[in-house]
Amino acid sequence: MPVVNIETWPIDEEIKSEIIKKITNSFVDLGIPAEAVTIIIHEIPLSNWGSGGMQHSIKFKEFDK
Repeated sequence: MPVVNIETWPIDEEIKSEIIKKITNSFVDLGIPAEAVTIIIHEIPLSNWGSGGMQHSIKFKEFDK
């Protein structure tokens, strides 16, 4: 059934768990069984993101792990 792909920079494990739970619950609210929902989180280093002509590893240094 539904497969949800999320692209993000690295995030804490607790946040990943919360994201998976809340997205799954959104589908459950639509009548889709939780067991049928797959969430895939792709963590991409900040150095591989950019906006405004600047790498996010520089722009968002406080978030770079």
